[in-house]
Amino acid sequence: MNGRAPGPTEVKTVGLLSHTQPEQTGDAVRLAVELATEAGCELVAGEAERTKHGAAADGVGALEDLDGHPDACLVLGGDGTILKALRFFADTEVPVFGINYGTVGFLAAVDPDDVRDGLKRAFAGDFEVMSLPALDVGEGRLALNDVSFHRRPHGRVAELTFSLGDQDVGHVRCDGLVAATPAGSTGYNLANNGPILAWGVEGYVVSFIAPHTLAARPLVAAPDDVLTLLNAAGREAVDLVIDGEHICDLPSGDKVEIRFRDDVSRLAQLPGANFYRRIGEKFGRLARAAEG
Repeated sequence: MNGRAPGPTEVKTVGLLSHTQPEQTGDAVRLAVELATEAGCELVAGEAERTKHGAAADGVGALEDLDGHPDACLVLGGDGTILKALRFFADTEVPVFGINYGTVGFLAAVDPDDVRDGLKRAFAGDFEVMSLPALDVGEGRLALNDVSFHRRPHGRVAELTFSLGDQDVGHVRCDGLVAATPAGSTGYNLANNGPILAWGVEGYVVSFIAPHTLAARPLVAAPDDVLTLLNAAGREAVDLVIDGEHICDLPSGDKVEIRFRDDVSRLAQLPGANFYRRIGEKFGRLARAAEG
């Protein structure tokens, strides 16, 4: 993630995407239609999105009729839905403005309590834009959060050989491996006791899921170093998962290359938003909820 820039000078069209529970976001959709009209913006969404919200989406135009990309994308959902939007608008200039209707909402610009103010800011272009990197797994597959490899449930322990920058690094018996961007370092990687990478760090982190050795430690890779992962011959296939979604299997004896790509997607944030304060607020809130 390399720096911040002001939002679009003019926001005229805004795409809408929400998570799979419309009963939680229906009121926000109605409010978005109202405030978009007041701001002189056209709110658009795909057919499935409009159908999902029914009458609440009256006044939302068809994304399919739009000539080109919207000026911004509004997401009503959690980090998974925000990641979906970031992947959809990868390699475009479309910023994704998230209002958290999930659990953590680490990537969201605002929380539901501030939905009215957040919507006004989104339609006015009153936000900063952060450039996000991604991990490229080939064949057009991009991970904005992480790429992970998992042994099958009830299957044998995986044996994974990995190299970085054409140098063999290790052969690890484990339940899996995670390669995470700075944005994704607070997810699965954090659960593996991997290091958190602050927004703005160039590079990615590699950590292991339940390694069966004392020698396997998380490490931070340089942005130009390609990660090559080999599933050892004679072992069972492992699952390849991108941003929490199963994509395919990595068969025994096969390998995959993962490359760091800078400046892939755009994330909208309120002016002055601070990564370290966000860490304390989001994870401190989860800790307090667990204690209560």
